[in-house]
Amino acid sequence: MSVHRSGFPRIPHLLLRRSTAAAALLAALSLLLTLPVPATAAGTPARGSARMGMGVVAHDGQGGQPVPVLATQTEGVDVSGHQGNVDWTTLRNSGVRWAYTKATEGTYYTNPSFAQQYNGSYNVGMIRGAYHFATPDTTSGAAQANYFVDHGGGWSRDGKTLPGVLDIEWNPYGAQCYGLSQTGMVNWIRDFANTYRARTGRDAVIYTATSWWQSCTGDNAGFANTNPLWIARYNSTVGELPAGWGFHTIWQYTSSGPYVGDHDRFNGAYDRVQALANG
Repeated sequence: MSVHRSGFPRIPHLLLRRSTAAAALLAALSLLLTLPVPATAAGTPARGSARMGMGVVAHDGQGGQPVPVLATQTEGVDVSGHQGNVDWTTLRNSGVRWAYTKATEGTYYTNPSFAQQYNGSYNVGMIRGAYHFATPDTTSGAAQANYFVDHGGGWSRDGKTLPGVLDIEWNPYGAQCYGLSQTGMVNWIRDFANTYRARTGRDAVIYTATSWWQSCTGDNAGFANTNPLWIARYNSTVGELPAGWGFHTIWQYTSSGPYVGDHDRFNGAYDRVQALANG
């Protein structure tokens, strides 16, 4: 190694270039580690950000205003981490009597606002429950049912807790049917439903949209006798139901309701909401 006239060893230019490049690489890697990781390609939402009805407007549209609330319908809402802390007192005063909160997604996400939302609705006197956003392309139905129950999706006969909901709809991260055949999707849903019942003693409510159910399950009629239907349709009527179900239990009628986005109507008076909670 040569010596610079200052008395310090002369560092060859090649070594300097290598040192500078390595430092730049380390800086770039450090920056990448601080950035959120997208679910798939650019333009798709981050894993965990899915919520009820996310694909309804995109695929089924947002129709006209719904008909006035009838005496035999009971107003409710559903919320997720997207809403953050919710003003439950305002919602209660506006006539909302029940609520569902997103608890989990796949086996990789829990809602950071779950405690405030789930307990907050209970504390103002609402009947409340939890829902799970299904990702059938990541893990089995049984695995996701267990994850859901273990992270807020359980049930107790306290008169204030509704059975858990399987939110099964368009895939926000890729192919709408999650890469499963119609038979494969039916088997996945059955795996979830059977496991949830074994863990809690209750049949899960199934949230879906008719057009998705027709496309991705072949309009399977095998769940109508056991699982209550929560239908998503943003229009003035419920419209056509999936095969087998002669009536709906809950109708998500808009994603642009007052105070929080998604508003719903229970197909029955308040005592029927209580009956579903009590099992």
